This record gives sequence, structure tokens and C-alpha cells, in this order.
Amino acid sequence: MPTDLENDLLILLYDVARHMRTYADQRAHAHGMTRAQMIILARLERQPDISQSELAAIAEVAPMTIGRLIDRLEELQLVKRCTDPDDRRMWRLRLTPAAEPLLREIKRARAKLHAVMACGIDEAVLEAMAIGLRQMKENLTNQRLIKASA
Repeated sequence: MPTDLENDLLILLYDVARHMRTYADQRAHAHGMTRAQMIILARLERQPDISQSELAAIAEVAPMTIGRLIDRLEELQLVKRCTDPDDRRMWRLRLTPAAEPLLREIKRARAKLHAVMACGIDEAVLEAMAIGLRQMKENLTNQRLIKASA
């Protein structure tokens, strides 16, 4: 493990993630929402008709937590719950037309953040970083699953 704190990968990852969260929080609060709610909107755009339980699993949070977030998005008329035609106990989530302006803002904010973060970094380096981060995520997920099953 490196002793040089400026080059310590774990510290760098933590610091970059913290800066990203701060940026996302500022953008979300500007719209009277939380970062988690904005993430849900972006996820629902990519995966329409996902169930609340599927969304909770992807987000790695309790179904009750997702339920509260969806309640708030539904109050704002950005999301609607629809019964699943095959299982009436299950809710499928859909975006409403009112979510469109926010989705455009999310896309703009993501593009701006990416441009700022990637400035001066060669495309090949960015791809290598993405490959490495996906592998790190898989390693940690597998480790957590192994511990959970033990």
C-alpha cells in the first residue's frame, strides 16, 4: 500500500466520489430534490417499468427506502406507479411527461461533470480507468456476496 497520500488509490477514489456527490447534491437541491431522487429518475429513463423491488436491489437500499423516495417523486408528479399485469402485488414505475425537463437537466449536468473530470485525460486512459473500476466493483460485490452467504 503506498505511503504517499497524494497517490493512494483508495484516498483518490474517495475524494473523487465525494466531489461528484457534492456536485450532484448541488444540482439536485437546485431543483428541490435529493441526489437519490435524481438518480432514480435517470435510472427509470434507462429502465422503464422496473419494479420498486428491482430498483431497491440495484440501488442496494431497503425496499422501504425506495418506497419513500418514490412517494416523494409521485407527489411531485414525476413518477407514477402502475400495477404489473402479471402480478398485481407488484408496482412498476414509469416516468411522467413532467419529468422530461429534469431529465434534460440531469443529462446536461452529467455531461458537464464528465467534461470537467475528464479534462486533460486521454480517451484510452479513461477507457482503462473504466475497465479497472468495473473490475474493482465486481471484486467488491463478489466479496460481499461471499461474506453474506457464509
